[in-house]
Amino acid sequence: MDYVKLSKLIEKMKIENLTPDIDVKKILIKEYDVNRPALQLTGFFEYFDNHRIQIIGHVEHTYMQQNEDKGVSMIKKILEYQVPCLIYCRDLEISDEVVELGNTYGVPILRSKETTSAFMAEVIRWLRVELAPRISVHGVLVDIYGEGVLIMGESGIGKSEVAIELIHRGHRLVSDDVVEIMKVSDETLIGTAPDITRHFIELRGIGIIDAKTLFGVEGVKNTQSIDLVIQLEEWNKDTDYDRMGLEDKYTEFLGNKVVCHSIPIRPGRNVAIICECAAVNYRQKKMGYNAAREMYNRVTENMMMNTRKDD
Repeated sequence: MDYVKLSKLIEKMKIENLTPDIDVKKILIKEYDVNRPALQLTGFFEYFDNHRIQIIGHVEHTYMQQNEDKGVSMIKKILEYQVPCLIYCRDLEISDEVVELGNTYGVPILRSKETTSAFMAEVIRWLRVELAPRISVHGVLVDIYGEGVLIMGESGIGKSEVAIELIHRGHRLVSDDVVEIMKVSDETLIGTAPDITRHFIELRGIGIIDAKTLFGVEGVKNTQSIDLVIQLEEWNKDTDYDRMGLEDKYTEFLGNKVVCHSIPIRPGRNVAIICECAAVNYRQKKMGYNAAREMYNRVTENMMMNTRKDD
């Protein structure tokens, strides 16, 4: 998403708005970083990032109280740059002059009861998710033993049926058919469902079902990190499928690589159990145990022992 409305931030963080006459729905936040204008209060504006939210903490407020006239004049200059908003933390007292300046320049003056550091950290975390680059892919996202497994494949191959079986086995559905992927960091991808299809599953021959209603709230989840991709494909006897798994294969979303397994589909294969095994095996690898590597080492050691005996 390219922007977040200031009204959404105010509602999310439960911030007090001291300038209610300003339409906060029209003010757009486009950067997740924030700024504490300490240098600006001393008169230094050469590297002032006026596109960021401006936060006043105890230090800045104390500095302004020592020289109230200069403090108000510096606040006036900050507001002249048309910053998105000015937020006072710690429930600090705000003078009527500052509120009047906010109304004059159309910049909301806000106040939070939270401590400055905690408030800044939470705002940055929340904005980073809201403003993260995102794409939509065709697939099913399920939380299996805490690992986010994105099941992909051609339409009609059975992704939704696998999801139903996994929910029935105690796992949680995040999204069916369309998965929105957000890049919240260079290592983390978060998946969620579009609002209009959240918790719904399409089953050919039956129609639309509501997983939340059928299986209860324990069978669904709103967001989940994407840790593993399982690509379902029709069985092809001429294809050489990986049978050892010594080397991981990857697929890429928004520049982030995710481990990917290609699973051939044929009658008699229980894909839900295969997905469970893949998730557990992935967790084992994260914890430092690689079953394929362990077997390879055993075979190698056995061959070396037999060679010594022959010698």
